[in-house]
Amino acid sequence: MGFIKFSEKILIYRDPDYVFDYTQDYKNRLSWDTFLVKADLMDGAEKAGIGVKAWCVARNGLGMETEYVSFNRPKATAIKMTSGPFIFRAFLGSWTFKDIGRHKTEVIFLYSFKLRFPFSLLAPIVKNNLRKNVRQRLKDLKNCIEKSS
Repeated sequence: MGFIKFSEKILIYRDPDYVFDYTQDYKNRLSWDTFLVKADLMDGAEKAGIGVKAWCVARNGLGMETEYVSFNRPKATAIKMTSGPFIFRAFLGSWTFKDIGRHKTEVIFLYSFKLRFPFSLLAPIVKNNLRKNVRQRLKDLKNCIEKSS
């Protein structure tokens, strides 16, 4: 079975530089990312960037270690799972920040993952659950950023 992919997007009324910096600053992460209960950079890193690892724990208690494989401020960033829940064989994510003009940014989350057997039999359920969580995270990000402006 190949990668399972989906993307979600939202329009945020702030400049891309601000939105990018806000989302990639781990001091802010738990203020908007309602999917997580823990989000820390690892190995003494103080800022996100290529090669930097992060440890995040979801509300359901599952943790994932990721590594930044791309960091192109203020346009895009991407991560890959380096260690995580047994359910995932692989997990990749990218966030794109498109300048729509007039202080507007389209934020696009793209996630790709492979599931281990027998979890692969539940692929549609896992995908729908992740998609629902991503939609909520984007709404929460929008609300958090726009109320602070």
